[in-house]
Amino acid sequence: MRRRLYTLDVFTNRAYAGNPLAVIADGDGIPTDRMQAIAREMNLAETVFVQRPSHNGALARLRIFTTTQELPLAGHPVVGTWFLLAMLGVVPHNEGTVRVTQEVAAGLLPVDVHFENGRPARVTMTQKPARFFPARVPTRALTEALGLRPTDLHPKLPLEYVSTGIFNLMVPLRNRAALKRIRLDIHALAHLISEHGTLAYCFAAGRRGEVFARGMVPWALYEDPATGSAAGSLGAYLVQHGKLQLGETLEILQGVEMGRNSEIQVVVERAGTKLVPRVSGSAVLVVEGHLDV
Repeated sequence: MRRRLYTLDVFTNRAYAGNPLAVIADGDGIPTDRMQAIAREMNLAETVFVQRPSHNGALARLRIFTTTQELPLAGHPVVGTWFLLAMLGVVPHNEGTVRVTQEVAAGLLPVDVHFENGRPARVTMTQKPARFFPARVPTRALTEALGLRPTDLHPKLPLEYVSTGIFNLMVPLRNRAALKRIRLDIHALAHLISEHGTLAYCFAAGRRGEVFARGMVPWALYEDPATGSAAGSLGAYLVQHGKLQLGETLEILQGVEMGRNSEIQVVVERAGTKLVPRVSGSAVLVVEGHLDV
């Protein structure tokens, strides 16, 4: 059976930058093992299957797969898929911002689609409240896995696992020069973080409210050009450690070293005692076609 297939570049406003994403827009009735096989075939960081929701109030259900497993939540798949659904008219067109509810494995979460001149311009996903977990990772072993020295780590910020839907290891570096020198040993990194973290999110401060980041992945892709889940975690981490104010916009520049420049915006709000990130970005449609399932 033929299904509609789209690819988009996410967290960018121009093609062939940002993070590539595959979306099967009519994903109902495809067995889970077949979805996983299709994601392997796409060979991208993630592939999304859009389905009818099982919960009242959700507009659509998103099932998100890497080449090896299904994820409860991820950033660029959510931003890119809802940008596409807005283009296809699934999200009611309006001037200004339209809020919808999505169903993902992590639960029901709001998504805001901002329209300009009747077309989607930006998508903002609300992530889960941040959870923090101490990183008992040997410093020397971690820096060696990244091709760095222990002195390249930031002297005042800790290594820490943070989840706003999926755990990532926050790796603060002293400066951008260290960020540029990273040379990943994926097997060593996998051994260090696979029990708790999806990737090592290495970052260094730029100007006020700006950081440069690299998402180092301990599997075949090596590096992720834009990581929305980790961006939300980073925003919460910086608020937690006094480096970002609540409500202040954090600009994350990622993918620069890969030649796939990506721009991610994060704003962290407080809900009771919890920190809740809102991650925003744009997307560009690159390919439209069909897939035989």
